[in-house]
Amino acid sequence: AKQELPWRVVLVTEKDTQLADNDMAQRLAPACRIKDISWIKPGKVAWDWWNTCNLTGVDFKAGMNTPTYKAFIDFAADNNLEYIIIDDGWSGNESLLKDLNPNIDLKELVAYGNQKGVGIILWASWRNSAKDTEAAFSHYAQMGIKGFKIDFFDRDDQPLVQSVERIVACAAEHRLVLDLHGLKPYGIQRTYPNVLNFEGVKGLENAKWEPIVNGSPLHNFPRYDVTAPYLRMLVGPMDYTPGAMMNATRETFRAVNDHPMSQGTRVHQMAMYTLFEAPLQMLADSPSKYMKEQECTDFIAKVPTVFDETVALDGEVGEYLTLARRKGDVWYIASMTDWTPRDCTINLSFLGEGSYEAEIFSDGINADREATDYKKEVRTVTSGDKLNIHMAPGGGWTARIWKR
Repeated sequence: AKQELPWRVVLVTEKDTQLADNDMAQRLAPACRIKDISWIKPGKVAWDWWNTCNLTGVDFKAGMNTPTYKAFIDFAADNNLEYIIIDDGWSGNESLLKDLNPNIDLKELVAYGNQKGVGIILWASWRNSAKDTEAAFSHYAQMGIKGFKIDFFDRDDQPLVQSVERIVACAAEHRLVLDLHGLKPYGIQRTYPNVLNFEGVKGLENAKWEPIVNGSPLHNFPRYDVTAPYLRMLVGPMDYTPGAMMNATRETFRAVNDHPMSQGTRVHQMAMYTLFEAPLQMLADSPSKYMKEQECTDFIAKVPTVFDETVALDGEVGEYLTLARRKGDVWYIASMTDWTPRDCTINLSFLGEGSYEAEIFSDGINADREATDYKKEVRTVTSGDKLNIHMAPGGGWTARIWKR
C-alpha cells in the first residue's frame, strides 16, 4: 500500500514581512471536500469565559444562566456580532447530551438569538465530542446551534488527528462550524472550511494566571504578540481571543482571574483584530466593559474576520509588525510593538486614486503610564501620504480607511 507522509517544508525569505503574509500551509493542504460552502459563516463572537460572565447594571444575578446569555445576545446584536459562545459549564462533564445545566435553556436562547440574528456556539471537550458524535451533532444542529468550540485535545498523534477528521466531517454534514481550540492548525481548514479557527497559541487567557516575579510579569506578552504573526500564524489562523478593555503597563499588570487585564495598551489590543488571522474572532471582555468603551467597540466591531488582500508593510520578528488588509473597498491597517516604544512610517501607496477617509486610533500621549489612554482622529488621506506614527511601550496603532 502507498504510504502517505506529511509535508516537510523549509521557507526561505529575504525579509521578515514575507513570513507575515504567506499561504504555503494552505497551498499544501488537501483540496476542499465540502461541495456547498455557502452556509459557512465566519464572524465575531461575544465570549463569556475570559470575563467570567461579569455584567454590571443588570437586574439579575450574572453567571451561567439564561438571562446572562440573553444579555450577551443583546450585546452581539447591538454591535453586529455574528455569534455568542456558551463556554464550559452548560453540559455534563462526561456527555454533551446528559446532565445539562438546568439554569441554561438552550432552546429559548436559540429562539432569542434567531430573533436578533445572533448564532450560538457551544463549548465541548474533545473527549465528549468524540463520543456519540453523530447523535450529539444531529441533536444540536436540529435545535439551531451553529457550531462547537472543541477544547482539550492535549495531543496531536495520528489516532487523535484521525478522530478530529471524523468529528470535522460529521460537523460539516450537519452544517456546524468549528473552533478547534486546544489544537494547532495543520491544513484541515482548507479541506473542511467549516473549521474556522484553532488555538495552538499562548493567547490572552494566559493573562489570567500570569506569575509576577520581582514586580513584573514573568512572560513578555507584547514581544510574543509581535512574534506569533510571523511564525505561528504561518500555518493558519489562531484563536488568541483579543479585546481586553482593562490594559496595563509592565509595572501595573497583575493577574486577577475574575477581573483580567492585558499587557500593553488599549490600541495594542485593538490592532490585533486586523493583525491576527481569525475567521472566528472573539471579543474576550465583558459586554459591560465594551459598552462603557463604545468608541473602541465600534471600531472593533467593524473589522472583518476574513479579507480579500493583505499587504505586509513593515516589521521585524519579535519587535514590531505593520499590516494592511483589504475587504471590498475598505482598508484596515494595524501596527503593534513590543515593550520598546517605536516610531514608524506607514506608506499608503497601496491605496487607489482619489482621497480617502481614515478613522485612526493611536496610543494616547500618556499611554506609557496609563495603558488605556488612546486618541481617535478622522482625517483625509491619499495614496501619496506617509503617516508618521508613534507607539508607546507595548503599544499599537490601527486605522480604517475608505473611499470618500
